[in-house]
Amino acid sequence: MQNNSLNEFNLHRGRLYGIAYRMLSSKADAEDVLQEAYIRWHATDVAQILNAQAWLVTVTTRLSIDRLRLLQRERETYSGPWLPEPLVWSEPVTPEWAAELASDVSMAFLLLLERLTPEERAALLLHDIFDVEYVAISDMLGKTQSACRQLVHRARERVSLPRARFKVDHELHRNVLERFVQAANSGNLADLRALMASDALLMADGGGKVVSVNRILYGADRIARLYHVAARQFGSACRYQFAMINGIPGLLRYVEDGLDATISIDTNGQQLTAIYTVRHPDKLQNVARALLS
Repeated sequence: MQNNSLNEFNLHRGRLYGIAYRMLSSKADAEDVLQEAYIRWHATDVAQILNAQAWLVTVTTRLSIDRLRLLQRERETYSGPWLPEPLVWSEPVTPEWAAELASDVSMAFLLLLERLTPEERAALLLHDIFDVEYVAISDMLGKTQSACRQLVHRARERVSLPRARFKVDHELHRNVLERFVQAANSGNLADLRALMASDALLMADGGGKVVSVNRILYGADRIARLYHVAARQFGSACRYQFAMINGIPGLLRYVEDGLDATISIDTNGQQLTAIYTVRHPDKLQNVARALLS
């Protein structure tokens, strides 16, 4: 019976994780939510449940809403810019997981979701990403269908991008990354500046635990100078490795063979429009473990 319960849960694990991660922007917290969801599932008479997926999605969503309320209070006092915990893999994931992670999990999108209340976030994700009907969302959130429609409507308005977004295929994206790596390794200021869009931004998350840029940098010149100085400081001790980060090609930066940062980059196909650098040691530990598994 226990194996049957676990097997049924694992059938839906990819979808549940996709919901929890997008809700919380944290791999560690998403895994905690899934563990709690399984405990509740295992303690339930599953033979009486007509729709296992609906039951599990409801529990996962409600647990995620409760956890997000706590996380939002913590993030209000975060030291410096906060970035989602990167979702990194160096090899293709299984087809089941790829399907659940195919929709947007980019840093830019997850940051936009931070503008929403927990219930707005849940309603938007369930409806727009996971194609859940309003009648089901109503049951999950304990609200009327009309109220759920209003939640989704408000959420869509609040996450509208302030800058144009560009859909760039992975091959072109990687070509831009290769040019960036060459410029970052050389430290050539002119090459770095030419790679940056004039209104580019850089966010770096050190969480107050490592030295990092403690505010958002704007503009090609300021960002280029940062990498120019880094190249002079670290030289050959710094190397870059390509990896898939939050569904798009990104970079892992190693210094003296230790993982120093994940770098997620938005591009218009020719220049970098945004750089999201995660250096928080706790987040990098989870990335390192994922790469070893």
